[in-house]
Formats: sequence, structure tokens, C-alpha cells
Amino acid sequence: MKHHILTTVLALCASPAFAQSATMEPVPPAASLTAHADFKDQAGAAVGSARLTQLPKGVLVELDLKGLSPGLHGFHIHQTGKCEGAAKFASAGGHFAGAGHDHGYQSAAGPHAGDLPNLIVPENGLLKLQVFTSGVSLSEGATSLFDTDGSALVIHAKADDYRSQPAGDSGDRIACAVVEK
Repeated sequence: MKHHILTTVLALCASPAFAQSATMEPVPPAASLTAHADFKDQAGAAVGSARLTQLPKGVLVELDLKGLSPGLHGFHIHQTGKCEGAAKFASAGGHFAGAGHDHGYQSAAGPHAGDLPNLIVPENGLLKLQVFTSGVSLSEGATSLFDTDGSALVIHAKADDYRSQPAGDSGDRIACAVVEK
């Protein structure tokens, strides 16, 4: 039995397919487009960060947040890459919408490309979470977060109801982060 196994292993090692793969250079993983964003509250205090990674069918957003009030918070991608706390982050503009779409997962004409699920912040105010969205891209094109005026990630004071126009009745913008390469 040992002789049979050894013969099989030697035969495999001598086969052309194995020999070819053993002499080929390793192929590095495909380069991924990435971006980052640093969240600030309206007073300018740091409240976390996000790492964005382009995947074949959309963007993975990895959040690491701290100091947020516990409970549900609306979370969206906004159309302008400006986060001016003194103006309550109105500088971030409206949602990254996409042509012909209304706000909300429960809207027949929705959702916006920048609509994301509510965040559920635990009592300690710390949240690490991954969210995937197929509505945006880090590469060039109509869904790129890097258009001429950039984009921002915004956290709201209340939960998004996923239907009210134009922003899900999610309340004040309490944290904002400009998406940067």
C-alpha cells in the first residue's frame, strides 16, 4: 500500500501539469481600488473611520466607529465630498442618488445608490461593521464616488424609515466623512 501511494505521488510530481505549475511565477492578487474616510462629529471630534474596497460587483464599506449614541442611525453616501460641521454637514449635499430613483428600500422607485442599511450602535458606542453596496463604484463612471465634487459618508441622528422622501426622516447629520483615495 505504501509503495502504491508513493508511486502515485511520484507520478503526479512528474506530470507535465504539475511540472508547469511548479516552475511558474506566482500570480499576485489583482490590485484592488481602495479608499478611506475619517468621521468627525459636528464639533470636529474624531468618531471613527471607514475603509472602502472595490469588489467585482460593488463596494465593501468597513466601519470602525466610536462615541456614537446607542440605537439606530441612518447611514448614507452623500453626493458631495464636503463635511463642514458648523453647517451641520449640509455641505455634503443630498444622497448619492442615481438617475430616476427615490429614497428608500421600501420605495417602488428606490433605492438611491447611496442608501445603506441603518446602523445599530450598542450601549458602549463602539461599532465595527461591514456593509456591501452594489450601487456605487471607486472606479470611473456614472456610479463613481470620485466624480468632480467627490462624496461623503453621513451618519444621521435617527433611524432611516426606508421610505420617506428625500432622506428617510433620519434626522440631523451627526457624523460625516469625506471619501478619499
